[in-house]
Parts: sequence; structure tokens; C-alpha cells
Amino acid sequence: MRVTFTVNGRRQEADDVWEGESLLYVLRERMGLPGSKNACEQGECGSCTVRLDGVPVCSCLVAAGQVEGRDVVTVEGLADFARQRAEGGGCASGACGTSIDEAQRWQARPADAQSDDAAGLPRETLSPIQQAFIDAGAVQCGFCTPGLLVAADELLERNDSPSDADIREALSGNLCRCTGYEKILDAVRLAAARGEHRTAGQGA
Repeated sequence: MRVTFTVNGRRQEADDVWEGESLLYVLRERMGLPGSKNACEQGECGSCTVRLDGVPVCSCLVAAGQVEGRDVVTVEGLADFARQRAEGGGCASGACGTSIDEAQRWQARPADAQSDDAAGLPRETLSPIQQAFIDAGAVQCGFCTPGLLVAADELLERNDSPSDADIREALSGNLCRCTGYEKILDAVRLAAARGEHRTAGQGA
């Protein structure tokens, strides 16, 4: 079957999707977006977390057919998603967002780097939560990081001043086998303190 849905603000089609194929498989193998990690495939670790119509879900548990006509944001689209949110805009038309090609060649660049690279391509910026993870030293092997970033971004969108209990609850479905989680909590606290995730219409 063919599944048509929005990925990081752009309308996409996946052809020849078989019954029972997961959203995770479609994103990684059919669309070439490896950010969502394939780990437990049982919805236990959170490494494959994406936002489906704004809600964090384990993409390994979502059948690809279930996303027909719906909106998916992966870690590759977080920076653009955050930028649209900060500007108070939306992407319902599918005219903005991150293309598959852009997402596949995305690389984090220093914030103070030149605006264009040697090939003339714009240098990418990070979303506030991505930058906070770097600044707080919350990334180790990086395998769990995409899912944590997506879950933390959603938390900060709906709660701009989360308590430690709020943060722990929001990230309770995401396992990290490298750390004691304290640096991860520090990163979310830092992003919240900076307040850069707020939309243009929200108070400072």
C-alpha cells in the first residue's frame, strides 16, 4: 500500500508498505532518516521516539498505515520545528519544514560558524534542547539521545517551567545505559531556564 503523511513539515509518500510494517522501518529504511534508533522494538527504551500529531510515540509500535494523513516530526526536523514555533508560525500547508534530502545531509555546526559552508549550503543551527544537551554534557554514546531530545522538546513546549518531577515523568519512557541521567536532567533544566522554546506569543 501507499502511505502519504507529513514528515518534518513536508508531505511524503511511502510506496509498497507491507501490512504490519512499522513507522520506524519506513522512516529509517524507506526515507533514509536514521535519527530514530532501532533498539528494543518493543516500545520499552524510547530510542525511536518521534512526535505523531504532536504527541511523543515509540515509532516501533506504530504501524505505518496508521500515519496516513498525519504529521510526524523526527529528531532531524527538531531545529526547523523549534524555529517555526519560536516565530509563532505553522506548517500546515506542507510548504515549509525540512525536506528528506536536507534531513539526510544534516550536520550540526558551531553556532558561531560562517553562514555558509564551502559548498555554499547554509549552516544548520540546533534547536534549544539540542544545544542544551551539548552545553550540559548530556550526550555520551548518543544512541538514546534522539528519543530523549524529541520527548524533552515536547515537554518544554507544553510546560515552560517543568519541575524535576515533571522532567522525570516526561522522560520516564526513555532509557539511557551510559549515564545516571543527571546530565540529561541538567540539559532540560538549562533549556527551560533559557526559555528559547517559547513561542513568539508567550511571555518571557
